[in-house]
Order: sequence, then C-alpha cells, then structure tokens
Amino acid sequence: MSALSGIDIALWDLKARKLKVPLYELLGGKVRDRVSVYAWIGGDRPSDIKAAALSRKAQGFKAVKMNATEDVGWLDSPVVLESSVERLKTVKALGMDAALDFHGRLHKPMAKQLAKALEPHCPLFIEEPLLSEHPEGIEQISKLTTCPIALGERLYSRWDVKPYLQNASVDVLQPDIAHCGGVSEIKRIAAMAEAYDVAIAPHCPLGPIALAACLQIALCTSNHSIQEMSLGIHYNVDAGDADLHTYVRNPSVFDVNDGYVEALNGPGLGIDVNEEVVRQAAKTASPWPLQGFVGKDGGIREW
Repeated sequence: MSALSGIDIALWDLKARKLKVPLYELLGGKVRDRVSVYAWIGGDRPSDIKAAALSRKAQGFKAVKMNATEDVGWLDSPVVLESSVERLKTVKALGMDAALDFHGRLHKPMAKQLAKALEPHCPLFIEEPLLSEHPEGIEQISKLTTCPIALGERLYSRWDVKPYLQNASVDVLQPDIAHCGGVSEIKRIAAMAEAYDVAIAPHCPLGPIALAACLQIALCTSNHSIQEMSLGIHYNVDAGDADLHTYVRNPSVFDVNDGYVEALNGPGLGIDVNEEVVRQAAKTASPWPLQGFVGKDGGIREW
C-alpha cells in the first residue's frame, strides 16, 4: 500500500504541475485559506513537557501531541497514569491544546481508567486508546468518555474505516496518506467520514512530500480538522540532522503562524524537492529500527 500511495501522490502532483495549478484545484478547490496544525513533544518517554511545549509555542504552534504514557502493564498500578494527567494539565496551563496518543500501548483495563482520568482536563483528542484490531473495546471506551477518540493510522482503506463509522466509536479519523492509497483514498475516506459527522486529521509524522499532500487535502476538504507535522519530532532528532525542511528548497511553505500553515499555492504539491540532497542521503541511510519496551518483570511490552 505504501508503494501504491507513493505512485498515487506522484501522479496527482505531475498532473497539477502540468496544468500549472495547486493540487487542491483538481480536488474541488479551496474551502479554507490556511490549515490548523500541531507538533509533537515529549518523545517515547515523555519528560520536560513544559519546556518542550513552550518551544513549540515560540515556533507558532497552538496545539501539540504527546505520548500518553511510557510502557504500561496489562493491569498496572493506577499510579502510573497520574503523570499523564499532570502533563496534560501542564500544557493546558500554557494556553495550548494537547492531544494524547495512547498508541495502543495500553490494554483495556488501563485505557478505560486513563480516558476517564483525562476527561475533566479536556484533551484535544485521545488517539488509539486501543489498537484498531479491538473494535469492540474501542466502542466500549467511546461510551465511557466524552473525550474525542481519534484513530486510523493502522487502517489502510475506506473499508477498514467503515466499521468504526457505523458503530459511532470514533470522532476523528487519522488515515495516513503514505500507506492508505494516497490522495485518492483519503478523499474517499473523508467523504465517508463527513456522512457520519466525523472529522479527519491525517496521520503524518513523515517528510515534506507526505505533509504537502496532506495539506493539499486539508485545503479542499470541509471536515478536515487539524494536521500533524513532523517538524522536530523525536524520530528525526534521534536519527540525526535531517528534519522536515532538509529536503526542500522552499521550506518557508511550512512556516507556522498562530497555529496555522498558509495554503500551498505553488503548482502540484506546492513544494520544490531538492533531489540532490535526497540522493546523497540515500547513499548512507539505514533502515528505521522497530522499537519496543521491556517491563520491570522482564516481559516484552509491544505496541
């Protein structure tokens, strides 16, 4: 699906460039002038949240997302959830919105408790309270909390998404343009979601091509709510010097002001990829290692 997504994005870009119009013009035209965005803070083991959030605020962001927890046992002490609530309260006290990504790290006994504990402090949304292969558990949690539930990065088509719309367990869908079939499929997913009064907020902790494609979708999609950005994400920091701006010649198109990125009005995706830098990086790039946690008992905790 990733290969198909890449081809789909490339073909839309080529056609829009040939016609000398932004991609959103081929998808129905603009419904907004700028796109609300958020950035990551905290890394895989969230810490020093206040300083990280202030740094994002200085960059122009008004919303952030962080992992809700470190690794947690199937049934763990409720004490391990207290720091999650305190981190949310810290960010909110700075005048920013914050989403919390459970990332499938929690199992139902703990996810239910955390969703309830976060509710009084109004997170922007809680993401993947359980992994998407547990639709019945997600439906149960949705009935226990008023926190908006977001999900979708592990779903690959509108057919995967459909059950969550039908049982009304998800409030925000997060298809990933790099592995759900590209621009074409996200537009289909967005149309389905709108029929069920569900927002979309595409998952995109990725590079400039995927982000530009997501922003083009956002500009022409009425139920788009907010866009994830990878600027300064811990994946990039851990990997070295490369970041969102590294591979484009016009990085200013991703500038954030008052929580928004302005419409990308250049032809195609609206970015100019520096192919020489990409080819040079490809010579030394290594595969991204899958990570995981080991609990205090020595047991493997995967997500």
